[in-house]
Amino acid sequence: MADFVKGKFIRRYKRFLVDVELDNGQIVVAHCTNTGSLKSCLVPGADVILSKANNPERKTQFTWEMIKINGSWVGINTNTANTIAYDLLKKGKIKNFSDLALLKREVKFDKSRFDIYAERDSEKIFIEVKNVTYKDGEYARFPDATTTRGQKHIQQLLKAREQGFRVALFFIVQRTDVKIFAPAWDIDPKYSLMLREAAQGGVEIYPLQISISPEGYDLVRVMEYEL
Repeated sequence: MADFVKGKFIRRYKRFLVDVELDNGQIVVAHCTNTGSLKSCLVPGADVILSKANNPERKTQFTWEMIKINGSWVGINTNTANTIAYDLLKKGKIKNFSDLALLKREVKFDKSRFDIYAERDSEKIFIEVKNVTYKDGEYARFPDATTTRGQKHIQQLLKAREQGFRVALFFIVQRTDVKIFAPAWDIDPKYSLMLREAAQGGVEIYPLQISISPEGYDLVRVMEYEL
């Protein structure tokens, strides 16, 4: 993985920015790729990991990658979720998605762009990837903020399903202190209902629990879920 810098979380503001005190005492501003509320993840004083950009002209030289909560790392960077999903598929680590003949990222369909496109035998597959960080007791929940974009993705997956594609939603749960996946009905009831109806309409649901650290990641399991 990339070279990382350690520090302590201070605060998040303006949605895309976080202040971090590095181990050397320097306070830096880091970019936050996650557009959600990060409910249950903003713990002042918690250990964080940042990656450093190679582009000297970038306004923020650091990107927030993960934070340590309850003694284990939680993956914050939404781009990492997409990379993990693609890597797991490429290595044949996910049951029902082995022996893929073709695997691509960011493929256009209708008025959307899905994270992953794959082919296996006669199947043509679209996969949308979501990063999950919200802990609610023993539950990992999604979303942690109202997501009209997520609602659109479900609509597009169902449209692809109607056209004969196999479709799936991968929820990459980048924390290990949860047991069950479920939608966040109290935060976005519309998305939660759409997710339930999508599953009934043929969208496959895969909550994939990941153990992540600065050294890399491991697939823990495909989690049980309640819709």
